[in-house]
Amino acid sequence: MALRQTLCVSMLVAASPAPAAEDFIDGVYLQSEELCAQAKKGKLQDVIEAGNIVLSAHGLQGVEYNCEFLQVTKATRSPSWAVTAICQEPGFVFPDVLSVTQMSPKQLDLVSVRPVDDESEQAGNSGSYFLCEGVTSP
Repeated sequence: MALRQTLCVSMLVAASPAPAAEDFIDGVYLQSEELCAQAKKGKLQDVIEAGNIVLSAHGLQGVEYNCEFLQVTKATRSPSWAVTAICQEPGFVFPDVLSVTQMSPKQLDLVSVRPVDDESEQAGNSGSYFLCEGVTSP
């Protein structure tokens, strides 16, 4: 009987959507203030098509790359969140765990636990992102 109750509770928890973390990021972020200026003058889609990655509360988005944020947990002692994500690029899907830390009101730093395999690759999902005021998601 106890096993059946545990199983039912486990199934209920698994079926419930993950709660959103309080005070998670808002807006559109790019990897430099210059890219934000380009997106504000032109179209954000043009900046993405040039090979850049956009960060929002939903995840990371590029031309042939994206990471969907599945679960976000706010830290209690720092302006940070732990994020689990499923990322994909053509022919490859992988999980990632990231920390998102607010360095200033307009800058976030991401750190990924996923190692980068090749030195010629960029730092994977890690890096600094800057708030692009006046720019909306495509």
